[in-house]
Amino acid sequence: MKTYDKKPYYLTTAIAYASGKPHIGNCYEIVLSDAIVRFRRAQGYDVFFQTGTDEHGQKIEEKAKAAGKDPKTFVDETAGLIRSIWDSLNISYDKFIRTTDDYHEAEVQKIFKKLWEQGDIYKGSYEGWYCVPDESFFTESQVVDKDGVKLCPDCGRPVVKASEEAYFFRMSKYADRLMAHIETHPEFIQPVSRKNEMVNNFLKPGLQDLCVSRTSFKWGIPVDFDPKHVVYVWLDALTNYITGIGYHCGGESTEQYKKLWPADVHVIGKDIIRFHTLYWPIFLMALGEPLPKQVFGHPWLLQGDGKMSKSKGNVLYADTLIDFFGLDAVRYFVLHEMPFENDGVITWELMVERINSDLANTLGNLVNRTVAMSNKYFGGEVRDVGAAEAVDEDLKAAVLAIPEKCEKLMDELRVADALTEIFNLFKRCNKYIDETMPWVLAKEESRQDRLRTVLYNLIESITIGASLLAPFLPDTAEKIFVQLGTACRAFGDMDRFGLTPETKVTETPEQLFARLDPAAVMKKVEELFPAPKEETPAAEEKKEEAAPIEHKELVDYDDFAKLEFRVGRVLVCEEVPKSKKLLRFEIDFGGEKRQIISGIKHWYKAEEMVGKNVMAIVNLKPAKLAGLVSEGMLLSAEDAEGKLSLMSPEREVGAGAEIR
Repeated sequence: MKTYDKKPYYLTTAIAYASGKPHIGNCYEIVLSDAIVRFRRAQGYDVFFQTGTDEHGQKIEEKAKAAGKDPKTFVDETAGLIRSIWDSLNISYDKFIRTTDDYHEAEVQKIFKKLWEQGDIYKGSYEGWYCVPDESFFTESQVVDKDGVKLCPDCGRPVVKASEEAYFFRMSKYADRLMAHIETHPEFIQPVSRKNEMVNNFLKPGLQDLCVSRTSFKWGIPVDFDPKHVVYVWLDALTNYITGIGYHCGGESTEQYKKLWPADVHVIGKDIIRFHTLYWPIFLMALGEPLPKQVFGHPWLLQGDGKMSKSKGNVLYADTLIDFFGLDAVRYFVLHEMPFENDGVITWELMVERINSDLANTLGNLVNRTVAMSNKYFGGEVRDVGAAEAVDEDLKAAVLAIPEKCEKLMDELRVADALTEIFNLFKRCNKYIDETMPWVLAKEESRQDRLRTVLYNLIESITIGASLLAPFLPDTAEKIFVQLGTACRAFGDMDRFGLTPETKVTETPEQLFARLDPAAVMKKVEELFPAPKEETPAAEEKKEEAAPIEHKELVDYDDFAKLEFRVGRVLVCEEVPKSKKLLRFEIDFGGEKRQIISGIKHWYKAEEMVGKNVMAIVNLKPAKLAGLVSEGMLLSAEDAEGKLSLMSPEREVGAGAEIR
């Protein structure tokens, strides 16, 4: 295997907003990043992994006031809480930066002043709409108008009218240069669907100048030459990626900065892709600094009934899940259940299913059986005596192919797929046990050497698998090495069998993962999280009984069979000019591209649709909407309150797949 001795590798996460306790969906990013950097360290890279907290802004000022605390006390407590959660998840970060750190604040002021002095920032006034939770400004045309209420196009929460003096950054000055960079560096924004969002929905229509200061609140870094202004939170937060490693604006940066920058990858959530792929690169261009090599906008981990939010009461926290299932079970689940592009789903039932099938059965049972047989038949001593058969070569070929597959997948940041390959290795070991039937070999004295070789092959295979597993489930991997009497295999040695000539397994194997009783788990969940009590008649408003469903007339199957339903992948999605409801889609139905016009603008943003799989009727006669031809109809569900949800396949299927 190829190794990368001491080659620098710099990875950052988005710094967590210090407004409260992060839920498990927020924690996915830090676990994902930790798996990536642990894998890189195993390959031999000289890794620097930075994370931290974003601690300024109006939202934090308001939260602190509501808690009866000054903002610094509030963020000190919250940053400490976030760091403790990262530690509980066994995150191997090298630097935890806080935007209230003195050195960071000083550099932000220097950066702001430099950009002002060179004409990239100018003073003006702002009038428009502001989203406090997202710390984002929007124009009249960007906000969503729903029943007379102006909503944030990103998070869907109400925006407030803002009018104030502000400094602005000339985004348009660098837009063409950024577009050229994106076109010549196809790896810069991943997945590709995120790149399409940014190019089609922001760069091509034209970037507007960005407001980079505020005067309506005080909790921020002051603009030192105009102290009634504080630096806009995104200019403050994004620069942590360089200030944290020793960037000095207008002076000599540190050797660490020169070694590590540009970053190999920024790992961020898809909801802040715009800030990292448009604003951040342009800030760097203005500073004369190189752009990061890659920005990976990962999908969301959703609760079974949608995106986690306190208002919906569906928030799950890492500490709760760890108490229930154990640390590595939680790490396994969030890494395994997140596709590369599409959102993942977490439910209690699904976690129990994964623990029982993958962790307890496939892995835990494999290690337990191997150790138990080694003790039963040979007193725990395992060595290769060369009694090989053809089935051994098939096992070795399968096992030794996995490291290279994992390496290629991790190079593409396909972490869930790499983890799947590792468990394919363990499944192959279980199959090998069924093929060789050690319990049968044990009954024949003449077959003892063959039995020794079989157990040795299992020990070697599991050791290689556990070595690959270590970046993802470090505690579990270490337990496996202890039980097998082996050690983590160096990455460069994973292409060879026989590096441990003999070993002695532990006398008493430890159960890695216990099988769970789904009913018992759900009973405990219900006790800890009781369902809300139904409203009594004394409540201010009694809930109305649901009206009976009005069905349409019955149809013959032959009529239904005339409709053609297919799965398509969204290539392009954009707003239809001058329309309050319509979005224009270009959809790939398996090599056949179609344009569909759909009135779902109130419920979906154009940029979030690119790359998604949708379900559609494709044999409707073309119709014209707002002067555009629509060649099909997207399938959606609408509840009694008028909320709409697009239908999408439960599992990943190819574009063009027929729905039956």
